[in-house]
Amino acid sequence: MEVPFVTFRPMEKELDKELRASFETVYTNSWYIEGKEDEKFEKAFASYIGTDYCVGCGNGLDALVLALKALGIGPDDEVIVPSNTYIATALAVTYAGAKVVFAEPDIRTYNIDPSRIEAVITDRTKAIMPVHLYGQPCDMDPIMDIASRHELYVVEDCAQAHGATYKGRKIGTFGAASGFSFYPGKNLGALGDAGATVTNDKDIADKVRAYGNYGSDYKYHHIYKGNNSRLDELQAAFLSAKLPHLDRMNEERKKIAGRYLDGLNNPLITLPYVADYADPVWHIFAVRCDRRDELKAFLDEAGIRTNQHYPIPMHLQGAYADLGFREGDFPIAEEISRTELSLPLFYGMTDDQIDYVIDRINEFN
Repeated sequence: MEVPFVTFRPMEKELDKELRASFETVYTNSWYIEGKEDEKFEKAFASYIGTDYCVGCGNGLDALVLALKALGIGPDDEVIVPSNTYIATALAVTYAGAKVVFAEPDIRTYNIDPSRIEAVITDRTKAIMPVHLYGQPCDMDPIMDIASRHELYVVEDCAQAHGATYKGRKIGTFGAASGFSFYPGKNLGALGDAGATVTNDKDIADKVRAYGNYGSDYKYHHIYKGNNSRLDELQAAFLSAKLPHLDRMNEERKKIAGRYLDGLNNPLITLPYVADYADPVWHIFAVRCDRRDELKAFLDEAGIRTNQHYPIPMHLQGAYADLGFREGDFPIAEEISRTELSLPLFYGMTDDQIDYVIDRINEFN
């Protein structure tokens, strides 16, 4: 049996008429940037997340960059990010002009460990950027407490966690601002690149919108040195068509994850840990194995496609060689990078496919 790591076919087949109608609407309106579809989606997504404002932009990286700039974070400032995440989180800090400061994750959840944050706070620290990695909510109460005591901003990276909740409250509502990605593979994905910043602060929302529109608050009036990052009408229309189905599709992802958690019983495999405070949406089902490469080859031979998130930690990437870190400086991130393997999990995955993955992994020795 062949089991892809991910496929959009079941979702695309189910939503075919709605997505085609969305295209026809935009094409007929002949308005492609900053129009009614953008406004419609921004209002709907803000309502879904539970914030007052949503500002669409070009992608998830820009959503974070614009949030940091709107908060006035730049040169001579430091932002704390987890040492285990996709490099876009760190790049957002770099593009805002600030310095990246790494804090190690909790080996169980893969998310930033609140108990390790205060040790890296300096008089230059301006913000903490927790990442809800793989769709698993961070432990936000202690993070918010640390931020409050040290007068720091919190900017949530929600790129992989659309609809996840922490103690019943949606992620994206804790920080001064939060960034979402709508890359096609996300739980809520566009049919191209797209992103959004959400916030409860009108001033931040206005600044995010201006920074993403060439620094302009109205046409030909530029108050910031901005850039071009706007959510185009076509992607907004596609997202509006898919948003009403997000919770239902997340529920299916949870059922698949539940099957894995119940069925996988190989002692060589470390399963994801779900904290009592978390209701994850399982963007990624990440296991760990000391013989990760052997496991990957074994599954590949069986027709099961997997992925690795992320095989080289950020502090060992050439892009951040200037920070001067070496192997061993962030051992938890390195351990996760060395052992993590992501299993197939997608909307429309069949029972036979799930059973096949479980059976093959349980056979690995």
